[in-house]
Amino acid sequence: MSAFPYELSNDPQPVLGLIVLQVDETIEQDFRRIFPPELAKLHVTRIPSGEELTPDTIATMEGTLPAAARLLPQAARFDAVGYGCTSGTTLIGAPRVHALVGAEVDTAAVTDPLSAALAAMRALGLRRIGVVSPYVESVAGPIKRAFEAAGFAVPATLSFGEEVEARVARIDPASISAAAGEVAGRAQVDGVFLSCTNLRTLDIIAPLEAKLGVPVLSSNQVLGWQMARMAGLPVPAWMGRIADV
Repeated sequence: MSAFPYELSNDPQPVLGLIVLQVDETIEQDFRRIFPPELAKLHVTRIPSGEELTPDTIATMEGTLPAAARLLPQAARFDAVGYGCTSGTTLIGAPRVHALVGAEVDTAAVTDPLSAALAAMRALGLRRIGVVSPYVESVAGPIKRAFEAAGFAVPATLSFGEEVEARVARIDPASISAAAGEVAGRAQVDGVFLSCTNLRTLDIIAPLEAKLGVPVLSSNQVLGWQMARMAGLPVPAWMGRIADV
């Protein structure tokens, strides 16, 4: 059989990479909405994470993150790669996450939900943030402290006290909305952050902003927003006030 001649070419679309926790059932679906196939190429890899999210299971991800990043297509040049874990970034450290991923993937930028949240809050001029988290204190507490270390006041927090990721993925958006309203009512805040990539938040952001009168941010929303900016892509208007900055 003779070989038929062919030519090589590059797809002009931006290329994005996403590292998703093995047990996360939400962020990949959200990113398919934020970045439909006609807008960008999205490649996804998974990282072992355990059925429960605790400081111990998060610590193991530091060791397995390079292998997960290497499973993204090695021939591709990525405009941005995101590590999809807010709590994981908080405990491992954003610089360490970025270094581990950047060493394994040809990418112009690496980011994560914590770094994206801080950038979004600064872009919106927020100073006092209410935080909703699904997790137990040992996982949720460091997020509050990370915001405070970055110069933001966190006068009110609320947690569902959950560890099991299968349950986190199934927390009803109505419960998340109620928690956001509760945390915004406990103290004077100029924004609310819904922490966790496994929470179903995208469809409640705009209604919550209308109800509460302040910007509402979530892990998946801000990560998508920052990666879109890094890749020169538009941010969907339905993602809330963050789409305007």
